[in-house]
Amino acid sequence: MNEFDDLKLRFAQGSLSRRDFMGRAAAIGFGGAALAIPGIASAADAPRKGGHLRLGLAGGSTTDSLDPGSWTDTVMVITAYSLFNGLVENGPDNKPIPELAESWEARKGATEWVLNLRKGIQFSNGKAFTVEDAIYSLNLHRGKTKSGAAGPMKAIKDIRKSGPMQVLIELEAPDADFLQIITDYHIVVVPDGHTDWSKPIGTGAFTLDQFQPGVRVSGKRNPNYWKKNHGWLDSYEITVVADGSARMNALISGQIDLMNRCDARTVGLLSKNDKIEVMRSPGGWHPVMAMQSDAAPYNSLDMRLALKYAIDREQITKTLFAGYGSLGNDHPIPKGDAFFHSQLPQTKYDPDKAKFHFKKAGMADAKILLQASDAAFAGAVDMCTLFQASAAKAGIKVDLKKEPVDGFWDNVWLKGPFVTSYWAGRPTATQMLGVAYKGGAPWNESHWNNPKFDKLLADARAETDLAKRKTYIWDMQEMLNKEGGVIVPGFRDYLSAHSKKIGGVTPHNGFDLDNGRVLDKAWLKA
Repeated sequence: MNEFDDLKLRFAQGSLSRRDFMGRAAAIGFGGAALAIPGIASAADAPRKGGHLRLGLAGGSTTDSLDPGSWTDTVMVITAYSLFNGLVENGPDNKPIPELAESWEARKGATEWVLNLRKGIQFSNGKAFTVEDAIYSLNLHRGKTKSGAAGPMKAIKDIRKSGPMQVLIELEAPDADFLQIITDYHIVVVPDGHTDWSKPIGTGAFTLDQFQPGVRVSGKRNPNYWKKNHGWLDSYEITVVADGSARMNALISGQIDLMNRCDARTVGLLSKNDKIEVMRSPGGWHPVMAMQSDAAPYNSLDMRLALKYAIDREQITKTLFAGYGSLGNDHPIPKGDAFFHSQLPQTKYDPDKAKFHFKKAGMADAKILLQASDAAFAGAVDMCTLFQASAAKAGIKVDLKKEPVDGFWDNVWLKGPFVTSYWAGRPTATQMLGVAYKGGAPWNESHWNNPKFDKLLADARAETDLAKRKTYIWDMQEMLNKEGGVIVPGFRDYLSAHSKKIGGVTPHNGFDLDNGRVLDKAWLKA
């Protein structure tokens, strides 16, 4: 049974709504076929070409760039997937599906991967897509680069042409999850040799109209877009709106059609509006308080344990997420992941244990400065204020510094020794653990460097026996829980809201707004 047949069966059984069926069918390229099924869609619900979509989004900054390696937050991810395509897409169920690579094959125990590329695709400037473009685009994230995908791409030993439209990727070690690495939102396809990021050239549904970093982005339909049942809109405009209340008011008043990062405490209000639909997507999104574990005072395990016991995760999760999430346990794997460590004891708020480890660390006068900004997420500063209060009850003084929203990712993140941030999660546990915790990974914000951990990660990637892989991944979660330099209070659902006149918006547990591809898939109803 293929994916479309499975969708039809679930719709017939009543386990999938008409709206969700249409959205998912369109997402995998069967939107037209879905319309032929009796009772599936009225004329008003049917996807159609045309219209202008207005988005009010958090997650933009004046330091944003159209350089693929630099993208860190929602506005640039949404922009990226409007202008470009990847080789492989992370599908609705966190499984790789074809994009510019139409098929693939693993060889030699998953140490080699062969990608067969689509023929007849054109870039927005009319150039034909070639194997050289694919190789160049992959290599942008290898070697001496500051790309956010550089860490995972270190696994690649060589990339070479193996046929007229075929790429061979040779890995340093076996990796059964490798395809998910190249679904990373940084790894989009551009023409061979392209370096002028102010003039992006892609194969996506839109061409760039206007780009004002931290202010707005707009695009116009690419008339030669290759995907069937995608790219419905004539144009779009993203307005960067950092304040959550301002986004909500703009949606209610009709100034925008779609917003992201709804405040969980206001979801009830939005849900009462008969013109608005709230979209909830459980996933791996989680806030982080990252301590650089190689810098004093956080290079002391007892200091890290003191701060872990000094945070009231239940209070923070209840206050910030209002029931739209779950409790965290200082590792990045959510409950919905097949490799979640279900038997790991939950670390609980314990002022006495916090005092014990703080005293044992022998640094009673240690200066603990926590840098926080709502650039990470709405409520990041509130989270840290709650932590400051709970730590004080354990006799631990935490100084809180509120950083500006604009420029936070460039000026504070990865630089301060104790900083708030967030992770959107990754399709696989090994990918998430690798990008954020592998020794030497560019985005390893806690500077966690443990050879045993890295060995477990390599073993997990190479292991095709799921039961054995599970033991490795459980061990890594336990290590981070007991020794790591991050505090993960909880996992929050993605919460977005949009006008009911928009179709094709479906939940995805990978990332905000249909894993960043909302502009590729959305349409405006008649």
